[in-house]
Amino acid sequence: MRMLAPQMPQPLFRDRHDAGRRLAAALVRFAAEQPVVVGLPRGGVPVAYEVARELHAPLDVLVVRKLGAPLQREYAIGALAEDGVALVDERAVRALGITETELRETAEHEAHELERRVHAFRGGRNPVDVRGRTVLLVDDGIATGSTAIAAAEALRRRGAGRVVLAVPVAPPDTAGRLEGVFDDMELLHEPPQFFAVGPWYEHFDQTSDAEVQELLRAGVDGDEPAEPSERAARHNGGLDWSRLAQSAVTIPAGALRLAGDLRSPPEPLGLVVFAHGSGSSRLSPRNVQVATALGSCGFATLLFDLLDERESANRHNVFDIELLTARLVAATAWAATQESLRALPLGYFGASTGAAAALSAAAELGQRVRAVVSRGGRPDLAGRRLEAVTAPTLLIVGGNDWNVLTLNEEASTRLRCPHELAVVPHATHLFEEPGALEHVTELAADWFAAHLPRAAHRDAA
Repeated sequence: MRMLAPQMPQPLFRDRHDAGRRLAAALVRFAAEQPVVVGLPRGGVPVAYEVARELHAPLDVLVVRKLGAPLQREYAIGALAEDGVALVDERAVRALGITETELRETAEHEAHELERRVHAFRGGRNPVDVRGRTVLLVDDGIATGSTAIAAAEALRRRGAGRVVLAVPVAPPDTAGRLEGVFDDMELLHEPPQFFAVGPWYEHFDQTSDAEVQELLRAGVDGDEPAEPSERAARHNGGLDWSRLAQSAVTIPAGALRLAGDLRSPPEPLGLVVFAHGSGSSRLSPRNVQVATALGSCGFATLLFDLLDERESANRHNVFDIELLTARLVAATAWAATQESLRALPLGYFGASTGAAAALSAAAELGQRVRAVVSRGGRPDLAGRRLEAVTAPTLLIVGGNDWNVLTLNEEASTRLRCPHELAVVPHATHLFEEPGALEHVTELAADWFAAHLPRAAHRDAA
C-alpha cells in the first residue's frame, strides 16, 4: 500500500521578524509592567528583538541546550540552561535504556556547546538584572517545551518576579502541558496539525551567531540592526567574506584537475570539505546553502567536483566509493599544501554516496579528520571501513526517508567512534520541506562548532 506524505501547512508568518511584530501586538498588555524580554537562541532572538523594540523593553538572551537521546538527537530527554540548570526526563531515560555513561557524555557535549554560545552571544557582558521583574521568554515556536522549561527555571534562580512564555506558534496541547511552569502564556497560534515549527514560516533560514550578536547589540544600544551583508562584515572584522573571500581553485587528482570553490572568513575555526553524491557537483544548491550557513558561523568551506564531466556521464562512477574516496583524500592533501588552510582542524560533510566517501576517507586518514557530518547519506556503502572511523560522526536523515533511515540506523550500530543519529521530522530524502534543510544546517553547524575548535585547542596544547 502506498503511503501518502502529510499535506504541508500554509505558513503563518513571512519570517521571524514578522512573527515578532505580530507577537508584540499581543504582548502590549504587559507593557505597563516594564518587562525584560529574553530570547532563546538562536531562532528566538529575532522574534524577541521585535517584541523588545515594540515594548521599549531591555533585550537579553538565555542560552539553553536540549539533551537529545543518544543516536536520536531529536528526541528530547531533558535540557540544560545557564546557571547550572539541568533537567532530565527520568522516565524517557529508563524507557530508552540510556546508561549513566551515555547520559553523562550527552550532557558534557551539550554543556560545552552551551558555554561556547554564552561566550559568543554575551561575551563579558552580564545578564540583564531580572530580580523582581516580569520576564517575557520568547522563542520562534515550541515543540516539546523542554528548553523553555529549563529557561524558566534559570530565570527563577535569577529572581524573576513573573515568567511569561511568549511564542508565535505551538502545538494545541502546549498550555495544558506547561500549566504551572509559567505565570502566564501568550501562544499566538496553536494549529491542530502541528508537527514542527519550521513549516509555519515562509522563510526559516538558520539564525547565525553573528545575527544574534547584532540583534543583542541593537537591543542594548537602541540601534536598528544591520542588514545581513553589514552584519557579516562586522562579525568578520570589516570583511564581507561571502562576497570577497571566495575563490575558484583547482585540485590535482592524479592526471585530472578538479574544479573547486573555496570560501573562508578571515580567522576560520576550521575547514569543512564537502563530498556531494548522486552525480551532483560543487554547485549543488543544497550543499551551497549548508556551506553558506557554516561560513556565517566562522568555518572555511571547500566544495569541489569529485568527478570530471566525462566521468559524471557514467552512472557507475557515482557509486564507485573507492574512486570518490580517493578524490576526497586528494582534496585533503591539496588543502594541506595551502598556507591558509594547513593548520585548520578538518571536517567532512557528505551527502548521499558522498557520505560513504567521507566516512571511508576519514577511516583512511585517522586523526587528520576531526568530525564528519552525513546528510541523507549512504554510510552502508563504506563497508568495513565504518568500524575504523575515529572522527565524531553525525548522521542526519529525514524522518520520511524510510529506506535511508533504516540503513543509517544499521550503520550507527557499526560505528565505534562517538556518533549520533539525528532524524529531521517529516523530511524526505532531499529535505525539500519548509525548514528541513535549515534544520540540517543548524545540526551540522552545532556539530562542527563542538568538535573542530576543540580539536584545534588540543593540537595547540
